[in-house]
Amino acid sequence: MELDDICCAFDREPVLRHVSCRVEKGETVLLTGPNGSGKTTLLRLLNGLVFPEIGHYRFEGTEITAKRMREHRYAKWFHQRLGYVWQNPDAQLFCASVEEELAFGPLQMGLADEAVRERVEDAIAYFSLDALRRKPPYYLSGGEKKRVSLASIFTMNPAVWTLDEPENFLDARGQQQLIGFLQALKQAGKTIVLTSHHPAIIRKLADRELSLSAEHALISSAAPERMA
Repeated sequence: MELDDICCAFDREPVLRHVSCRVEKGETVLLTGPNGSGKTTLLRLLNGLVFPEIGHYRFEGTEITAKRMREHRYAKWFHQRLGYVWQNPDAQLFCASVEEELAFGPLQMGLADEAVRERVEDAIAYFSLDALRRKPPYYLSGGEKKRVSLASIFTMNPAVWTLDEPENFLDARGQQQLIGFLQALKQAGKTIVLTSHHPAIIRKLADRELSLSAEHALISSAAPERMA
């Protein structure tokens, strides 16, 4: 993924200013910065949900624009390659049951029913969701919703994971399980870009840290040994 001089604004208020960086295949990148610095906007841009007013975003060599994302075949392929775990699981979960939530992505991919069932059962086992499988997601606790959010992307098996404060709503045990999961993704060669308000929890996993300033500009790109 390559960002070249990216500028974004909402209602004429800048949210990203001249951001340029690359994320290499298999890299784990921690995105930090104060509230309102543009971290969530940057993740949404990576996922083709918002687009720059100035600059260029390229994914695997293809520029991502609103026009490109209106191409159904390309957009479908793109969203299979990138998974996005939202900061607030209520913004991500919408199906009538946990089981349906986990099946939704693979069904949209056009997988055969048996393959969908296998992916759903694997996710239920991995995230210990068996007791919740028939419950509506809106009845779940915050931590349970977060686990379902992760599992719903897990069933898609994307090459790139983008996660917005994935430790939110998780207790200490859940956070340790999250670290184990992220380590497994890293070992599998997945590309990971994530934000965190508890960087000490996540930082040891990162190959690099990108920091945004309160003025929405990229102010540093540090390797782990230089991270504070």
